Amino acid sequence: MLASVCLLLGGCLTHTRELDIKLSTADVQSATLADLVERINHDAQLIKTLNANVDIAASTGGQKKGKITDYTEISGYLLVREPDMLRVIGLVPVVKSTLFDLVSDGKSFQLLIPAKNKVLVGSNKVTKPSANELQNLRPDAFFDSLLLHEIGPDEVPYLRVGKQRVRDAKTKKEVEQLNYIVGILRRKTDNSQEWYLSREIFFDRVDLQIYKQEVFDELGQTVTDADYLNYAKYEDNIQYPSVIDIKRPIEEYEIKLTITKLSVNKSLPDERFDLRIPPGTIVQKVDEATPEHEQALAGH
Repeated sequence: MLASVCLLLGGCLTHTRELDIKLSTADVQSATLADLVERINHDAQLIKTLNANVDIAASTGGQKKGKITDYTEISGYLLVREPDMLRVIGLVPVVKSTLFDLVSDGKSFQLLIPAKNKVLVGSNKVTKPSANELQNLRPDAFFDSLLLHEIGPDEVPYLRVGKQRVRDAKTKKEVEQLNYIVGILRRKTDNSQEWYLSREIFFDRVDLQIYKQEVFDELGQTVTDADYLNYAKYEDNIQYPSVIDIKRPIEEYEIKLTITKLSVNKSLPDERFDLRIPPGTIVQKVDEATPEHEQALAGH
């Protein structure tokens, strides 16, 4: 009887609405968690060094400041050697002299700024945030983003299906497309009984290519949000994104790297990561910066 009543009332009490969001018409591939973990670890082992010419675009600000400041794009060089060596050199536009020179051994860093006759030194992690967002630039932003890291034996991966917004190849309209997200759980450093989500790696289902990675701290905050765009083939048919967009939401800055030339897995000896500090250069420990120093730096 209830079914009969529902049928009788259905004609006048229902209303059908069109969905505004359409699904992609692209053919998507399927994969298991084991497949994707193998892909992550394979790609992590594939690249040991990077030597790149890059264009660097930076911006600072966000919700905290209520505004965003874009900086003039500059060119530069990028050197990375597994597991923990990094060098980033930025050049002054036109004259091509050194604007900054950042070197890190994975634990601490040195940032030489010749125009200020100053070198900043400190740990790779921000312990005392500066009012000037770019003073919060740390090597970890690059370490998190440039090379994929293996899923270790002490980490637990899981798989979930999500959606991404893409432009449909046929309709040319923005649509939703299914993706894969591999989350990686890690034990907290101060409590081996508690776990936290350390990162998420996003796969495009069309080609199973990684297009995004988010890194989290133990409080659940997004530390690094990196987008990987425009993959290209380099030596030995190795694919690598030609554009990497790195966002650091806590410190509120963004670094966009566009690779114009890249050598993969070439020898990078220790001297390539040796920062030569000119005599008389002022050394400032950023983790011990005073309010007066912070105000002075923010004003430049």
